[in-house]
Amino acid sequence: MSTDSHRSDEALQLPAAYSEFQNLLLDGPDVATFMQQIVNLASAIVSPSAQCGVTLRRDREISTIANSGDLAVRADEIQYGRGQGPCLEALHTGVVVSVPDLATDERWPDYRSHALTQGVRSSLSLPLTVQGATLGALNIYTSNQHDFTAGEIGHATAFAKQAATGLAIVLRHADQVKLEDQLREALATRAVIDQALGIVMGQRGCGAAEAFSVLREASQHRNRKLHDIAAELIETITGEPPQRPRPFIQRG
Repeated sequence: MSTDSHRSDEALQLPAAYSEFQNLLLDGPDVATFMQQIVNLASAIVSPSAQCGVTLRRDREISTIANSGDLAVRADEIQYGRGQGPCLEALHTGVVVSVPDLATDERWPDYRSHALTQGVRSSLSLPLTVQGATLGALNIYTSNQHDFTAGEIGHATAFAKQAATGLAIVLRHADQVKLEDQLREALATRAVIDQALGIVMGQRGCGAAEAFSVLREASQHRNRKLHDIAAELIETITGEPPQRPRPFIQRG
């Protein structure tokens, strides 16, 4: 079942949302793809006319990484610019923030006036929390006054908990891929330097320590990276650029 296939006049039922969510995780998506599907599902759970955005906090930066419409983008951006609003409160406190009618809500006056002008009337902001750490917030906005029922809030909260766990898994995978790339690059650099050390040792009849000193002095004198000096030496001697080592981590 696709998020686009449910009837346009009714909210998506939670079991159906869970099923699609599990299929999404099994597909092994990247962060952007995963979050885009999450906002589509979250919007459909509350109301066919609702729009959703996901605010993510990474490396001290806060930004909207996925949205299901312009209304959600405008609402999030107003809050970032004003430093206040339901999304930021959910993110900072880890508490669900419901706004049935922004026209009568006085909690964030600077956000309120600008958001109403942009067409935001009600919202539901849910923290994305894993093991006590709030990674971001799932924000659902509507252009009409909407009294969120206990059932809607319960369903959205349950879905947000599943989304937070899934997000943590996807982010951990993304970090692991980044780590693997760094390790692979470090291995390649080390291999080139080792090849150059072998050449210097053969030319000078010296040990590895002295050969390394030769390369290091050349690097400092020419103000170039040791790896670049080593690669240049290999290409000068062999007539070919250094060969990268075979990958030590295979990706399926």
